[in-house]
Amino acid sequence: MTLTGERGGGLRNRMVALVAGNMAGRLGALASLGIATVLVARIGGPELVGALTLVRILPGMVCQLSNAGLMGAAPYYLAGERYDQRRVRPTVAWLTVGGAVAGGLAWLVLSPAIFYLFFRSFGFWVALAAAVPSFTQGFVSVGKGLLQGTGDLRGASLAITVEEFVFLPFYVGMLAFWYGPGALVTALVLADVAAAAWIARRLARRGFFTGWGRPSFALGREIAGFGMRGQLGQLVDLLNLRLDVAFLGAMAGPSVLGVYTVASKFAELVQLPGLAMNYVLYPDFAKEARDVAAERTRRLILPALAVSALAALPLALLTGTVLPWVFGSSFDGARTPTYLLLCGLVTFGVSGLLQAYLYGIGRPGLTSVAQAAGLAVTVVLDLLLIPRFGATGAAVASAFSYTATTLVLLFWFARLRARTPLGAEAAPS
Repeated sequence: MTLTGERGGGLRNRMVALVAGNMAGRLGALASLGIATVLVARIGGPELVGALTLVRILPGMVCQLSNAGLMGAAPYYLAGERYDQRRVRPTVAWLTVGGAVAGGLAWLVLSPAIFYLFFRSFGFWVALAAAVPSFTQGFVSVGKGLLQGTGDLRGASLAITVEEFVFLPFYVGMLAFWYGPGALVTALVLADVAAAAWIARRLARRGFFTGWGRPSFALGREIAGFGMRGQLGQLVDLLNLRLDVAFLGAMAGPSVLGVYTVASKFAELVQLPGLAMNYVLYPDFAKEARDVAAERTRRLILPALAVSALAALPLALLTGTVLPWVFGSSFDGARTPTYLLLCGLVTFGVSGLLQAYLYGIGRPGLTSVAQAAGLAVTVVLDLLLIPRFGATGAAVASAFSYTATTLVLLFWFARLRARTPLGAEAAPS
């Protein structure tokens, strides 16, 4: 084997190992979250599960907004030698603290409205106490991005599991003397502190906190701008994922919505390889010359599609048996929506790859454009199809939306690659 072939084989083996590790981390997080949900359901029933969902998701959404997409921006600025790391690291650290403080304060200011909209059955003090995870979750979410950007991809993948797993021992320990929504909030905060401390220790071992210079306001503004351009797309993507649920609930009723929710959650498992590929390749692309990243992306498009197809195949085969067996015969109607969603999600591996490329060359705003195109398809087709076809119509709309997003990403990739000279370096725009 030639030296070039050995390097290529080593690179492939490394990527496969890191992608597998990231998928394992995500599966570990899903398993931990599933155990926690079952535990909470056994203790407090559906109402307490609803409280767990609210105190996990809402503070996380506030954190994403308050830290200006720093989790997505940090790997770009920390990877490689494009920027002076003596300025980048303290700037990112101050942005992390500032974003966490802003998140906590924003929750406090909005707590009366949050209480009225979401927490009336749990009490105002629970709504007020949820300001604390709005502060602590910011350190965990950005911390994973810091591990990713500093090249500790195994640590970043493990942190995905740690973030969800550490909640379990804290909550179980508290059940001896306290349960209810307040106990959930307290256990979540303790879990955030433990996960953030674990991440900080891992960063310290890699020298993240040494050799700091002065933080830069101008650099901080640039990082925040980069993060917000990508964050817009993430918010659009989140809206895209939930809009069909909202339309179904309004147009078809809770029974149809329940069937579709089961179908979508099962089908979305096919996204794991694409998410893992995105997570692993983004910091790599940020380190490489732009033409090298483009050529590497081109070579990976068909393998990425094949990986998603291979992931979809067993899910499709299991759909007819697993869904009715786990959820009961009343969910037989979830089969067709699941098959349709899998057809659309089979392109997700390519989407994850192309988004990693666009982030890695400093063009996160283009991913937002692609996700906005997918959202437009969702809105139009949901309004046309849901009234007549219910959950099946929503699945068709989502399948076309996923495909449209991938096609727009392919368009941007082809256009940028054609305009990329040899040896070109990426620059944010």
